[in-house]
Amino acid sequence: MLLRPNQRQKLDDTDDKLFYAYPRFVTHVDEGFIQQLTDLYRERLQPNTRILDMMSSWVSHLPEEMQFAHVEGHGLNAEELARNPQLNHYVVQNLNDNPQLPFADEDFDAVLNCVSVQYVQYPEAVFSEIYRILKPGGVAIISFSNRMFFQKAIQAWRDASEPTRVELVKNYFASVPGFTTPEIIAHKSTIPNFLQWLGAPGGDPFYAVIAYKKAEV
Repeated sequence: MLLRPNQRQKLDDTDDKLFYAYPRFVTHVDEGFIQQLTDLYRERLQPNTRILDMMSSWVSHLPEEMQFAHVEGHGLNAEELARNPQLNHYVVQNLNDNPQLPFADEDFDAVLNCVSVQYVQYPEAVFSEIYRILKPGGVAIISFSNRMFFQKAIQAWRDASEPTRVELVKNYFASVPGFTTPEIIAHKSTIPNFLQWLGAPGGDPFYAVIAYKKAEV
């Protein structure tokens, strides 16, 4: 297995649905991070395609000028998802209870996950599902910073350094045969850590791990 049982543990092991029962209409990363993510989406996503925004919220950070065939939202709080203007439809699901996504094989051209991968307790199963629902040639973009709900992040993430977290996500992809070698984008913060935690402008480091489902031969 990719993670040992203790590495999957959370400090708060109550049902995630309780923690996310109330909507949080805030952004969890700064404007610099959001702009970098939107620029990355603009570069890697194609118009008129089907997108899954996995573990989403009331914002998806997709480029507003791009038109997609369908944007499906997935998350734990229906009120947040209902407020997201970029979603055409959404489903509420706790992946830590049931990692099987309710979508057909090869249903999406892209799967996105923004600042949420740290909460996944069974990444082997979740990344297998990402692979299953992606079309051949489809892209998965996993983005994250150094912020988190500490009590809900798994131990493997809490204990890791930022470079080790990048390696962790690379290993999540590598655990599923059929993904391309993950590509890393890392823009580390240049301001002191204590200012990052205070939310200083431009302080959030930006990391993205990107892989494609290999096209069928």
